[in-house]
Amino acid sequence: MKRKIITIDEGKCNGCGLCVDACHEGALQLVNGKARLVSESYCDGLGACLPECPAGAIAIEEREAAAFDEEAVKKHMDARFNPMPEKLACGCPGSQARTIERKEAEASALAPAAAEHTAPVSQLRQWPCQIKLVPVNAPYFDHAHLLVAADCTAYAYANFHNDFMRNKITVIGCPKLDDIDYTEKLTEILKAHEIKSVTVLRMEVPCCGGITNAVKQALVNSGKMIPWGIVTITTDGRIVEN
Repeated sequence: MKRKIITIDEGKCNGCGLCVDACHEGALQLVNGKARLVSESYCDGLGACLPECPAGAIAIEEREAAAFDEEAVKKHMDARFNPMPEKLACGCPGSQARTIERKEAEASALAPAAAEHTAPVSQLRQWPCQIKLVPVNAPYFDHAHLLVAADCTAYAYANFHNDFMRNKITVIGCPKLDDIDYTEKLTEILKAHEIKSVTVLRMEVPCCGGITNAVKQALVNSGKMIPWGIVTITTDGRIVEN
């Protein structure tokens, strides 16, 4: 997939660090006295760093986004063709796909009176939930309402389970920390299953744009007309966009 990404001429860079401060995505760092693009997946291609460079060392070019490294490709293919992989070497069954059955009473929101005296009920309906771990052909995606959430939203928004996860299949990730482009995997999920709807839940911070862009591109790539929407959460836990 081609997209706009910055490029740095190290011969011109004077190491002032102004571009690093201007980059809201955390894509730039000073390494050995020179500005470096530490991850193409962080770069939003908007060029906020360009005006800050007094040496004219930064430019924007359109090129193929960085591909998975060999190990990431292997894990991706294993997840696609082995929906029930073996336990990891550490004994953790973190990548074993399974559906979590919820009784109708459990899946319903608690009545206000009962909520004061009853522990909240989890609305997670499948495992795993990390985008990097979910198998593309897992049966729980069939005819599902899909929630694609930035992982910080669960901590910022107090009623995350009942307001967003209830009756949905939930996948989470952080485009800034995972260092991969989710587009390919989300595209395969949408192509392989009859998804009823897609909800994107993101934080108001700029780096969450990566998860939104990945879903948008996956919807285009899938060739399907799937109802979808974006909800944005502020860092103090409010909904600012529906």
